[in-house]
Amino acid sequence: MPSSPSHSPADPPGAGPPGADPPGAGPRPVRRRALAIGLGAGAALGAGGWAVLHRADPPGPRVLPPLTYRLIDGRRLGPAELGGKAVLVNFWATSCAVCVAEMPELASVYEAYRARGLELVAVAMPYDRPDHVLHFASTRRLPFPVALDPMGEAVAGWGGVDGTPLTWLAGPDGRIRRRWLGRPDFAALRRELDSLLPAPPA
Repeated sequence: MPSSPSHSPADPPGAGPPGADPPGAGPRPVRRRALAIGLGAGAALGAGGWAVLHRADPPGPRVLPPLTYRLIDGRRLGPAELGGKAVLVNFWATSCAVCVAEMPELASVYEAYRARGLELVAVAMPYDRPDHVLHFASTRRLPFPVALDPMGEAVAGWGGVDGTPLTWLAGPDGRIRRRWLGRPDFAALRRELDSLLPAPPA
């Protein structure tokens, strides 16, 4: 049975399906959706949740989006660094109890598979305060890269985040293999990684 997310966002007041433009309005600019995502991402929604970013069904991309993640140590992690690796992307928040609880298991998976070609990036949600993220990563000694996403660029690049934690797995070929909303099935994750990555040296 799939796990349920601890941080399910609520629709903003008055939200509904987009309607037609009023008579006489010009064609709807393509930039409008991107601007709406950016403005929504910049709003501080607190610990209560994250506005739903509507996206196509089935949810999310089929291949690893060509994003560059801005890490808390000042480095950038992009397609050049991620190419040819299995990649786990985990969207999380310091205010999300399930996110916090799963971090030791994510760290264990990362330590077990990084030498075999796994990269993991934990992307803090745009509403999470950077100082909270920095403090959490430092005090928990997270071994994997942690990224900030203050403008919601990573959220938008993945087609939206409808709850945390949300974890994606892409294979070395860039194809998306798994998506977990809520706590991942770590046994299934390890089996998938064993099938995707070279066997450990004897």
